[in-house]
Amino acid sequence: MMIFKWFNRQLLKMEWLFNLVQMLVEKIFGLSIESKLGGSVHFFIYDVIKIFILLSVLIFSISYIQSFFPPERTKRILGKFNGITANILSALLGTVTPFCSCSSIPLFIGFTSAGLPIGVTFSFLISSPLVDLASILLLASVFNWKIAIAYVVVGLILAVVGGTIISKLKLESYVEPFVYSNKVLEIEEEQLSTKDRIDFSKNQVLDIVKKVWIYIFIGVGIGAAIHNYIPESLITTVLGQDQWYSVLLASFAGIPMYADIFGTLPIAEALVAKGVGLGTVLSFMMGVTALSLPSIVMLNKVVKSKLLWIFVGIVSLGIIMIGYTFNAFGYLFL
Repeated sequence: MMIFKWFNRQLLKMEWLFNLVQMLVEKIFGLSIESKLGGSVHFFIYDVIKIFILLSVLIFSISYIQSFFPPERTKRILGKFNGITANILSALLGTVTPFCSCSSIPLFIGFTSAGLPIGVTFSFLISSPLVDLASILLLASVFNWKIAIAYVVVGLILAVVGGTIISKLKLESYVEPFVYSNKVLEIEEEQLSTKDRIDFSKNQVLDIVKKVWIYIFIGVGIGAAIHNYIPESLITTVLGQDQWYSVLLASFAGIPMYADIFGTLPIAEALVAKGVGLGTVLSFMMGVTALSLPSIVMLNKVVKSKLLWIFVGIVSLGIIMIGYTFNAFGYLFL
């Protein structure tokens, strides 16, 4: 138990980094972290460094695992199952693909072209941006293990239920014809050496960091402002747990944004610290990652409007239900 607590404090929450940045802010910059400016500077530097360290380590590890599951192998594995079993497996495979919602769309096209049921591919499409292995450790580093595990579990349930409903509705005719006619080549799976997998993992780290660094800076900047400059009374008035509309507002406020869990976590951290309900915060994070406007626009190119709005409706309803549930029982996780 002592080892676990040390691991949680020093490796996930990085208390050593917190103290180091505090020394930097107070000794070098001459600012007290109790002041608004000093607190904001400390929040920004500490969170940016912490997120980039965790991001690099986690994406490298996940990408190494992912190297054993190229698209051809993933399609072959999923093709052996049907029904809810296939949806569960598809959602789980989505957790080892650290993609944002937009980069998941090409895989959705590939899976559908290969003949996989659309309900199975939608389970993957929901799970891939919403839940990944990195989210467990990142959420634990900001909040705690109970919240991290609960987030992943409800995210997987949403992916499985959403894909299953779409399967039952028999909506194959609402996928654009070019998706089915897209020729899929049967490529022999490449055998990678350990060095190849390491190189692949390093390249994935560089590629993903290049894509998300700006969102991390923006997210941490917003989080720092919320944490130190926006009065708690104002935030609780708008998004307080006692406001019946807070979950609805948070769920749909995230849709215009384009970010992933790395950019939304600092905002979520600051909102929770200001007294916003856990369910409201999780709804915001899920809205940003699973229903970003760019991904909806891209998906609109490959499915017809009816299927698109059914997908958006199912995911939105699921996120809202998750939000109200966590607001009601959030005290169990804090």
